[in-house]
Amino acid sequence: MNFHILTLFPEMVLNGLNTSIIGRAVNAGRLSIDAVNIRDYAFNKHQSVDDYPYGGGAGMLMQAEPVYLAYEAVAEKIRARSGEQTKPRVVYLSPQGSVFNQNMARELALEEDLILLCGHYEGIDERVLEEIVTDYVSIGDYVLTGGELPAMVMVDAISRMVPGVLHNDVSAEFESFQDNLLEYPQYSRPEEWHGKKVPPVLLSGHHANIEKWRREQSILRTRERRPDLLEKCELTEKEKQWLQDLEQETEK
Repeated sequence: MNFHILTLFPEMVLNGLNTSIIGRAVNAGRLSIDAVNIRDYAFNKHQSVDDYPYGGGAGMLMQAEPVYLAYEAVAEKIRARSGEQTKPRVVYLSPQGSVFNQNMARELALEEDLILLCGHYEGIDERVLEEIVTDYVSIGDYVLTGGELPAMVMVDAISRMVPGVLHNDVSAEFESFQDNLLEYPQYSRPEEWHGKKVPPVLLSGHHANIEKWRREQSILRTRERRPDLLEKCELTEKEKQWLQDLEQETEK
């Protein structure tokens, strides 16, 4: 999968992503991450890409033309490689966008090329957004100084869904948010630490019982920490009854 990040701070993006699992995947050719400096497409000797907004207001606004030229350079490269004239998918990182989640990461991982547009200052001229952006995405209901950190978050989450990026592809299927459930608690050696013991079922070697315990723990943890997710989860009738029985016991 090929990520193309349009940014004013390419070194920030690359320094953050060229390490650990993502960095190894890039070195192995599973991913490519291209940070495109929007300033390279400025039309003045100072490489300035911002100006005052019409109508007044605080701060500066990124101009349309440098953003568009940076996008066109990437889009042309994609078209030349693929031989197709289709419009590439462009995600603008904005608090006004749809909130990023695991399902979105899984869906975006199906793309061969993904352009991530990072805003700065007070944002980007609306006209270029209307022309190039296909998706508006937010990583949460708060405001950051720029789109670089959200872009890095998205690249990390999406990359995990790309085959071959993780050493064990199965691990991507059994993490938090799988089936809208949080991940079950996990334990390693020693068997006892600070007086706390590993649950006996995990030492039993009985795989069916272990899987049952893990499923139950995922349901309990989701109910406790993210009850909003539990409403979306497809529980069996037996699991629903089990939860009802637990709630009744708690009320006593």
